[in-house]
Amino acid sequence: MNPLYISQKLFEHYEHIEEVKHYYGLLAIYALLLTAEEKQDPVLLGKCKTVLSRFPDHIQHPRYNFPSYRIGGIPKAYSLMKDYLPEAEEQVRYYAEEMLTASRDRKGIMSYPYAPEKELIWIDVAMAVTPYLLFAGLALGDEKYIDEAAKQTFLMYEEFLDQENGLLHQSKNWAGPGKYSEDHWGRGNGWGYLPLAELVQHLPQHSRHRTKAEKYFKDLSASLLPYQSERGLWRQEIPFEYAYEETSGSGLILYGMGVGMRTGLLDREKYFPAFKKGIEALNQICINADFSTERSCPGCLCPGDGEEKGTVKAYVTLMLPHRDEHHSFAPLMFALVEAYRNGIYDLPRDSH
Repeated sequence: MNPLYISQKLFEHYEHIEEVKHYYGLLAIYALLLTAEEKQDPVLLGKCKTVLSRFPDHIQHPRYNFPSYRIGGIPKAYSLMKDYLPEAEEQVRYYAEEMLTASRDRKGIMSYPYAPEKELIWIDVAMAVTPYLLFAGLALGDEKYIDEAAKQTFLMYEEFLDQENGLLHQSKNWAGPGKYSEDHWGRGNGWGYLPLAELVQHLPQHSRHRTKAEKYFKDLSASLLPYQSERGLWRQEIPFEYAYEETSGSGLILYGMGVGMRTGLLDREKYFPAFKKGIEALNQICINADFSTERSCPGCLCPGDGEEKGTVKAYVTLMLPHRDEHHSFAPLMFALVEAYRNGIYDLPRDSH
């Protein structure tokens, strides 16, 4: 089965079971845009525009950490950049400006807006901020947005990097003042890897941020590669061999590796066998015959209580995966688009 068809069917299943919104839904809309582009499918592209046209006025919005979600966030900025939605210019600029004034810690890392004095920071923010500002900057020709996009991901990568294994922790100050979470969470590393992948494929070649973006991207790629499981996935706690294999982190990691090979930053001979094995594992283990999904971790921000808050034990034992978890769809779709872009045009489907 064509990976792009599977990607489209995943989105259709997702929109059937819940309203597609919040950051995980917006990422799925972005992935659907990429799917439509690769399919060269004007009908599917039209659907993406229709879905985005519902933001902000025809969506019941929850409380967001980032107000840009109200207008459609990343896919809205991407659609402006690609001239799919030129009418979105005012919206995208307004929320890019808002993002530049968001709460920050003393190092300049965007922090939890509802308790700024605690300087609560977490790697997920790199995903929320960098692609939006990067696409907004490219669409609007405004370098300050691009500068801030790169700055946020670089600062978070540096802050959360475990020098011993090259992987990322998720958070700081959530488990207590000055304390980092003890994890190397799968999706958390994906949240750090995704914005680096966007930077290396979309930054102008002459950008002053390119050298650092490429270095951090290649370093994280090399650190992630050895931890692929025997079946082809990455685990909830990446270095812990008894942690469960997890869908969303695996999808994001495979997306990044696909981008890296396609842009020539990662050696195809070294990475493609792992990439192909991972794509096949997603297809066989994580996607059911009806395009429901399995093995994705639920929302997970420094889990646990008391002394166990932010420990590896809390990440592995409290945050258990379940079917159709709403973080699962976008990472799977991203990975499938990159599978197609890297020459994987058919994946076997069975009745599991």
